[in-house]
Amino acid sequence: MLRPAAIDMHDAIVLAGVSRHFGALRAVDDVSLSVGQGELLGLIGHNGAGKSTLFRMMLGLLPVTHGTLRVAGADVGSRAFRAARRGIGYLPEHLVLYDNLSGLETLRFFARLKGVKADACAPMLDQVGLSDAAARPVREYSKGMRQRLGFAQALLGAPRVLFLDEPTNGLDPAAIRDFYLMLNALREGGVTIVITSHILAELQQRIDRFAILAAGRLQATGSLESLRAQAGLPLTLALRLEPGAREDALRRLQTHAWDRIEVVEGVPGELTVRCPVAAKMPVLAALQPLAGRLLDLQIHEPSLEDLFLGMRGQA
Repeated sequence: MLRPAAIDMHDAIVLAGVSRHFGALRAVDDVSLSVGQGELLGLIGHNGAGKSTLFRMMLGLLPVTHGTLRVAGADVGSRAFRAARRGIGYLPEHLVLYDNLSGLETLRFFARLKGVKADACAPMLDQVGLSDAAARPVREYSKGMRQRLGFAQALLGAPRVLFLDEPTNGLDPAAIRDFYLMLNALREGGVTIVITSHILAELQQRIDRFAILAAGRLQATGSLESLRAQAGLPLTLALRLEPGAREDALRRLQTHAWDRIEVVEGVPGELTVRCPVAAKMPVLAALQPLAGRLLDLQIHEPSLEDLFLGMRGQA
C-alpha cells in the first residue's frame, strides 16, 4: 500500500487520523490525507467504502470520532468553520429540488441560503447552459438539466473548495466534456475540488490524483502513473502478425524475454503477451526484427478500473 503523503496544514483539506464509528462499525478508519489548493482529487471506492461518510464529515454534517479535520483553513466543527463554510460548494448525489419553482427561482432560493446576491443567479445559469430554461419549472427539466442546476447552486458564492458527489449523473457526452472544461478552469483559478464517481473510465485522464477507499480505510493515493507503479499490474501487448510470423515471434521472445512474459492464447495470426512494465522495452526489442511482418501492435496499460479492482481484492 502506498503511504499517504506528508500532511501540510496549509493545504485546502487536511485529514489526520480521521475515523468515524457507528457503534462497532468503523465507517471511516484512521484516514490521513491532504488536498492541495487548486488540486482535483478523485475519491473512489465501492459502495459502503466510506466515501459518503467522509464527505459528510468534511462538510461538517457528521462529527469526527477520532482525529483532526481541517477544510478551507478551519477545523471542522469549530466556530471558525461556520464562516469558512461559506467558501465551500457541495453537489450531493441526490439533490432535492422544488418542482414548482423555475430554474432561476431555485437558484435564487439557494442564493438566499448562502448569502449570495440574487443578481449572480442568471449569469450562473448561463455558465451551466441553462439560460434558455431559466423561466421553466424544474418539473419540466430532464435529469441532465437538474444535474446542471445542482452544479450551478454548488458554484454560487465562488467557493474555494468544491465537493461533487457523482456530478455527471444524467449528463450526455457533450455535457460531460463541458463539465470537465469548467472544472479545469476552476482548478486553474485555485479552486480545490474533490469528486466521486463510479464511472472510473471518465475520471482516468481528467484527475490530478486519486484516493482509493475500501472498508473505510485509505488503500492508496497518487496519480494514475504512480498507482500503476505501486500496483505492479502487468501491461498487455496485442500483436497482429502476417501468416506464419507468430511462431517466429514466440521464438524471439523465448530467446530474449521468455522469463518476463505470459503468453495469452488467442486466435490464429494474433499474439497477446502480458509482461511487467519494466519488461516492455526488452519485449519490443525482441520483436523489432519482425517489424516488416507485424501488421498491428497495441499496448494496453492497466486502467484505473483494473487498479481499483486489484486493490479492492487486497483490502
